[in-house]
Amino acid sequence: RHTKPHSAIASDVISANMSKTSMKFRPCIDLHAGKVKQIVGSTLTGNSAKQEGIAQPATNFSTDKPASNFAKMYLRDNLVGGHVILLGKDEENIIAAKSALAAYPNGLQVGGGVNLQNACSWLEAGASHVIVTSFVFKDGKVDYDNLKGLVDLVGKDRLVLDLSCRRKLDEPDGPYYVVTDRWQTYTDVPVDKSTLDELAQYCDEFLVHGVENEGKRCGILEDLVMLLGLHSPIPCTYAGGVKSIEDLDRVKILGAGKVDLTIGSALDCFGGDISYDEVIQWHKKENGLA
Repeated sequence: RHTKPHSAIASDVISANMSKTSMKFRPCIDLHAGKVKQIVGSTLTGNSAKQEGIAQPATNFSTDKPASNFAKMYLRDNLVGGHVILLGKDEENIIAAKSALAAYPNGLQVGGGVNLQNACSWLEAGASHVIVTSFVFKDGKVDYDNLKGLVDLVGKDRLVLDLSCRRKLDEPDGPYYVVTDRWQTYTDVPVDKSTLDELAQYCDEFLVHGVENEGKRCGILEDLVMLLGLHSPIPCTYAGGVKSIEDLDRVKILGAGKVDLTIGSALDCFGGDISYDEVIQWHKKENGLA
């Protein structure tokens, strides 16, 4: 019996999904020291789990199950546009990320240390898009030379800008600012209508982690989701703080159906309480795939 290769199956899945405009569930694979983990975003420091004298991030979940297994699960469930994030540049992470991309070619985006030197190699390894933060935000501002260099290299339609953000401690009611370097360094770039309109000229999508709530299962940042739904002119995915399956409907309402949602630590496949299978059923019903 003839069996389609992963690449052909993935192509069919992507074509079917990208024609839909409803809110989607976007899966994730977070890698730390070569292992699939779920961490508390605001506790990230250092470059590797093996660095001496560096406080390790608070970890909600860790598994020896290879990253490729999760990628195959996402392919099986017709999920497009999930992200693989390397939390550290060590070789173990790179190997694990490439194994996930090989298992689901052109179905996953990849981010973490992406620059002009390695962006093309990630696309060649099977990533649909590269996700970038630190390389295009330097000295607190947008580095347009680096940004335009990436657009020239890979094309606007293969680039995702990660606008993960948090409020400044001395401005608890102020704007959200883009943060870089494992979410520890504030930029002077606010996440607002002006920024979203400007940066949308250079990328295909935005990925936005609500850093303060990332990995804490304490509820989504509702005002941030509303802001993205109102002002993002391109596809946008929010992640951070999901605590129940009802948050899917909450994001759908607050984001006016235009903001996709990633759930990490709260899913049962990552040690949480929300049924992955129920999320898949929600996604399929929402997108007319049931």
